[in-house]
Amino acid sequence: MGKNIDLVFGGYELRITKVYQLIYHINDLLLALVFVAGSFLFFSETTTFYGTWLFVIGSLQMFIRPVIALTHQVHVTRVRKQRKEYARQQGARAGRIRKGSRSYKL
Repeated sequence: MGKNIDLVFGGYELRITKVYQLIYHINDLLLALVFVAGSFLFFSETTTFYGTWLFVIGSLQMFIRPVIALTHQVHVTRVRKQRKEYARQQGARAGRIRKGSRSYKL
C-alpha cells in the first residue's frame, strides 16, 4: 500500500513497450522455427549434426529472451527519469510529466 502507479497515455512508454514486444515475439517465432527444424533434422543420422547446431542456436535465442525484457525495463526506466527531470526543470508537478500526456496516481 502507499505506492503510486503512474499510467501514462500518449507518451513514449507505450511506443517503447510495443517495439520491445514486437522484438520479443519475433524472437519467439524464430526460436520455435529453429527448434522444429532441428527436431526434424534428428530423424536422420546424416542431418543430426545440423540439427544439433539448430538446437544450439535455439538455446542462444532462449538466452536472448530475458535480455530483451531486461533491456526494455532499463529503457523505460531511463525515459521515466528523463521525463521527470524535464518536468522538474519546467517547474511542473512530478506526476505531470509531459504536456499532452496524462498521469494518474492510484
